[in-house]
Amino acid sequence: MAGIETTLTPARIAAMRAAGWWRDETLDAYLDRWARERPDKTAIVDGRSRLTWAALARAAERVAHGLQAAGVEPGAVVSTQLPNWNEWVVLALACVRLGAILNPIPPTYRAAELRFILGRLESRAFVVPARFRGHDHVAMTAALRAEAPALRHVWVARGEPGPGMRPFAELGDTAWESRAGRRPLAGTDPNAVSEVVFTSGTTGEPKGVMHTANTVLSICHPLIDRLGFHAGDVALMSSTFGHQTGFLYGYCLTLLLGSTGVWLDVWNAGEAARLVEAERVTYTMGATPFLQDFTDAPAVERRDLGSLRLFISAGASIPRKLVQDARARLRCAISAGWGMSENGLVSCNGLRDPEEKVFGTDGVPLPGMELRVVDAAGAAVPAGVEGELLVRGHSQFVGYWKRPEFTREAHTADGWFRTGDRAVLDGDGYVSITGRSKDIIIRGGENISVAEVENLLFAHPKVQAVAVVAMPDPRLVERACAYVVPRGEAPTLAELVDWLERHGLARHKLPERLEVVDEFPMTPSGKIQKYRLREDVAGKLGLPPVR
Repeated sequence: MAGIETTLTPARIAAMRAAGWWRDETLDAYLDRWARERPDKTAIVDGRSRLTWAALARAAERVAHGLQAAGVEPGAVVSTQLPNWNEWVVLALACVRLGAILNPIPPTYRAAELRFILGRLESRAFVVPARFRGHDHVAMTAALRAEAPALRHVWVARGEPGPGMRPFAELGDTAWESRAGRRPLAGTDPNAVSEVVFTSGTTGEPKGVMHTANTVLSICHPLIDRLGFHAGDVALMSSTFGHQTGFLYGYCLTLLLGSTGVWLDVWNAGEAARLVEAERVTYTMGATPFLQDFTDAPAVERRDLGSLRLFISAGASIPRKLVQDARARLRCAISAGWGMSENGLVSCNGLRDPEEKVFGTDGVPLPGMELRVVDAAGAAVPAGVEGELLVRGHSQFVGYWKRPEFTREAHTADGWFRTGDRAVLDGDGYVSITGRSKDIIIRGGENISVAEVENLLFAHPKVQAVAVVAMPDPRLVERACAYVVPRGEAPTLAELVDWLERHGLARHKLPERLEVVDEFPMTPSGKIQKYRLREDVAGKLGLPPVR
């Protein structure tokens, strides 16, 4: 698709190449290498099948030719809502071969989100499961087609397609690559937009984050060095490929290493433990809820998890006590980290970091990435002082799809990206995320950092999970409300307040309302949708929500 406005300039390309951050590589080159050097090694595993590197390369080549034969051209957007199945990986690699733009979408998204995404991208092809987790994706897609006029092709995996749709198996079962008159596959320019992933929508309109092969892969190589990844590793990826966690550290990292990726399509801590034992998984990655569920799972005691050496947790605020509990119970390294769809995993703890860093921070930036904390006027603050977190570096995205005004607003005049997070940098350069800028509660002019309150409440024996949000107040404007998922018997507000006071929390920071819930509204990446909690409590108070 021609005419995509990005922030990519010849100067940035030259600077990144000269510094060695951009290698001008694409994943299909790695696929070809592993198919030659280790053809019979298992590459990817899901609940239904296993593919060797040679078989994966053949499948990707065939599907790429099949897409081309159907009229999907280089630069066209191919959207997919496939779960963490091997078909997803085959399709993604086929798009690289063809030069199409891949748009991964979490399979939990429904008509409202899909209508927006497919329309915004003018997607030409859409690949969906027939059914997943009880939902009929075929029927949903059929109802949407009239509102997506650019959508020409729908392929359906693992089930019957609807009218005007075709089975995805057709792409893999037909020898498109052997047909007379077939055209060569264009491949992907490492500096062309090759992926568009939409932000989770925790605050406002979802934005289409544009990445190139260079921005995507540049954040993986320094992580390989920091955490000692190698070809003998086995990944377990439960985070959806529709989010950058699964995309980068399940799909991309496995391709770069020539290792083995094991996919779990529906998160279940007991099943994850079984797969660690059965496949000898060495590392996994997921947001805070995944780490918490896995740490608390009874299966941890029943299964042999001796192969697991590392759990990377990022994407949402991580209670410090959870890091300590997880390391003790799982008996593996826990690396807390921070990143975004716009730039990948920017910071994390190394395997040899001192305990005070592992338990107390979200790591130090990876080489080539820079963090800066500033005050309201944009001036850098001293170490240990909280402020707005800015980032820049080689993995920075190249703009928001067809929203150049959003792209401009998200950057400072000198090129720093405004993350929307609040943070503290210590004297050694380690970052501690203290919350989203919108998570600051201003009670009568006094600021409350919700991360501080949440970390203390998480350690309460009756608290399984907690989220503190602003609720509207006619006099003080905002007050703190604690939403709690209980661990057994639910705590009372008085018990929580007493706990916080005994831990020395200032009185103005204390929650003044408690809501006990069974679960939180979550994004597919494992972040709590706090705006929905703010709307919920405001509705109960009969007041407009805090924005």
